[in-house]
Amino acid sequence: MPTATSAAPPSSSSYGAYAGYPPAYPPPPSQAAGGFGPAGSGYGFVPVAFPPGTHPDVERAFRAADRDCSGAIDERELQGALSSAYHRFSVRTVRLLMFLFNDPSSSTPSRMGPTQFVSLWDCLGQWRGIFDRYDRDRSGKIDSRELTEALRSLGYAVPPSVIELLIANYSNGVPSNGALDFDNFVECGMIVKGLTEKFKEKDTRYTGSATLTYDGFLSMVIPFIVP
Repeated sequence: MPTATSAAPPSSSSYGAYAGYPPAYPPPPSQAAGGFGPAGSGYGFVPVAFPPGTHPDVERAFRAADRDCSGAIDERELQGALSSAYHRFSVRTVRLLMFLFNDPSSSTPSRMGPTQFVSLWDCLGQWRGIFDRYDRDRSGKIDSRELTEALRSLGYAVPPSVIELLIANYSNGVPSNGALDFDNFVECGMIVKGLTEKFKEKDTRYTGSATLTYDGFLSMVIPFIVP
């Protein structure tokens, strides 16, 4: 069974010419912006340790999302934090992010701690840089041509037939739009990367083909199918 870390989004070193994009640190969510309000003075029932060098805005975003002061956030709280800072994230995308960034051996796999939250936040900043670079018409969406170019920049030569399938499945159920919002783009890109990495484990000679058992195929694909 593949592990969550095998499907982690590209690190900054994987972005080639786009490694110069700094992580995006949007302002922390606020009630005025329609997000979660700042944590009150009662925060701190559970000590929260952030990685050294964590941007203060990211710390504030986590503390604002952790409304029960437990030191970890569930998928609803994560959805609120990301939707306030970046773009409206669907529950499906949030569940995939939980799977990719949480330690599967954790005693609380359905909740995300500060370390994982910081990694996710930084990575979404990198995805945002890619999205903005290829959203050339500034429509706030990525169409099939832009998606092809964005994935190619990450090293994935996805054929047109698969691009059409991705657009149809990740365009919020409206394939006629032919374009992806930011959260759909992130979900789509992470799945392409994760499945490609799992396939490469079988295609050791990089020929573009591999032999899989039925069990191996299911074990590869099912973890990426998020309800």
